[in-house]
Amino acid sequence: MIGRAMTRPIMCLVELESRLKRRWQILLGVLVSLIFLWLTVRKLELGQVWQYLRTANYWWIIPGVIVYFGAVWARTWRWHYLLRPIKAISLGNLFPVVCIGYFGNNVYPLRAGEVIRAFVLRRNNGVPVSASLATIIVERVFDGLVMLLFVFFALPFVGSEHIPPVYRQAVIFFSFFFLIALLVFAWMAFDRRRATVVYSFLADRFVPARFRAPLDDFYHRFIDGLQSLRRGRDALMVFVTSVVIWLLETVKYWLVMHAFRFAVGFIGLMLMNGVVNLTTTLPSAPGYVGTFEVGASVLQALGVQKDLAFGYTVVLHAALWFPITAIGAWYMWREGLKWRDFDAAQAVKAGPGTNVAPDA
Repeated sequence: MIGRAMTRPIMCLVELESRLKRRWQILLGVLVSLIFLWLTVRKLELGQVWQYLRTANYWWIIPGVIVYFGAVWARTWRWHYLLRPIKAISLGNLFPVVCIGYFGNNVYPLRAGEVIRAFVLRRNNGVPVSASLATIIVERVFDGLVMLLFVFFALPFVGSEHIPPVYRQAVIFFSFFFLIALLVFAWMAFDRRRATVVYSFLADRFVPARFRAPLDDFYHRFIDGLQSLRRGRDALMVFVTSVVIWLLETVKYWLVMHAFRFAVGFIGLMLMNGVVNLTTTLPSAPGYVGTFEVGASVLQALGVQKDLAFGYTVVLHAALWFPITAIGAWYMWREGLKWRDFDAAQAVKAGPGTNVAPDA
């Protein structure tokens, strides 16, 4: 009884600390969104933007949404492929989980949907959260590499002078980041023994004793989730699927562009797609508000009038956000998920020591 009485205040303090950390993360995301939004909307002629929005042919959004859900289905297949070494799960069972993850990303900051879908997968299929998180992180690394490939492929055609210096510097940073991440994960998958030795060395020195047991369990399950990288054929399949996913999303950019009657080549839209999605990896408000709108700056650099570029980007953002969020919300309701389940996933992102369900 005494031990329990002493533990309760400590747990309350840990929970308070995690909540404060989450609030600061949310505030940081909102601040980043406001900065990017201000950089995008300054000197806009709002009346002209409204005119472009009012006269757009929104029928083009319908085929764009259809193509986009083709990309979502391809994402589902890719995740199915990455999960095979852990557990074979049908595409029909995974698709609702992917949509719920999109919903979480679009209504919570800091990409909480990635953790949410790991929670739902554990609940529905018994896959440990840490193992599925490893596959999700591998997805994000391949997505980042493909976005960089799009940027580097497009630059010789459109000219690097069309990219503002801050974005060129960001591309260089992300190139190092995603390449190093892929190399580290591949090393962990291929040389599990040495990776575990390094992990134990660091954990012994920097991880408090009370966090060690759950962190050890998380680590071993996480490294299980990296096993898809051990075979070159599997890694190649994930890469090719990632290229298909983002090409399909660029097709949606191209279709929605026709609603506004301006012309940018497909390669220019690949550049826009790459820059936008690299920027949305930064902390931001829910739904990537502000960070997504940098696409208008890329279009402006490619010769599109600023008000027209902004109007198009806003509609494109809405066409990407609303359909998948609505489908994800419906699947959430069908699965019987509650908002507190999303809060639990948010607590996981706050770091070790939060009061969440175990990873098993």
